[in-house]
Amino acid sequence: MTCYELVSRWKKKYKGGIAWRLFQNARVVDEHVNPDEEVTFAFAGQKNESPFDFFQTAVVAVTDKRVLIGQKRILFGYVLNSVTPDLYNDMQIYEGLFWGRIVIDTIKEKVIISNLPKSALVDIETQISSFMMDAKNDD
Repeated sequence: MTCYELVSRWKKKYKGGIAWRLFQNARVVDEHVNPDEEVTFAFAGQKNESPFDFFQTAVVAVTDKRVLIGQKRILFGYVLNSVTPDLYNDMQIYEGLFWGRIVIDTIKEKVIISNLPKSALVDIETQISSFMMDAKNDD
């Protein structure tokens, strides 16, 4: 199943978040999924700290090896972040009045995904935490 199909299912299940250009953003992730990797979960939100910035949509995909964050730029190019289990520190979940936000803390940086539907926060946390704990236990 492609990243776009997974993020589309997620978007239908959890209404209320702010995300668009899902196909373009998911395609960035799909281009970087290795042949021996499988996308198991995907969601979309704004890759920024501000709940008032609606123009930084990104697709976050959990594979069986890492977490990928793909963002297609409006005019040209794209940005891709990859968080492997060895770089992962922890994650914070914030629930606000209208939306939620997650912060994935890595050794190098903090990745912030905001304007998420509040109803999706538990599912997102479970998927990312389960993957990271399993991957770190395998080492």
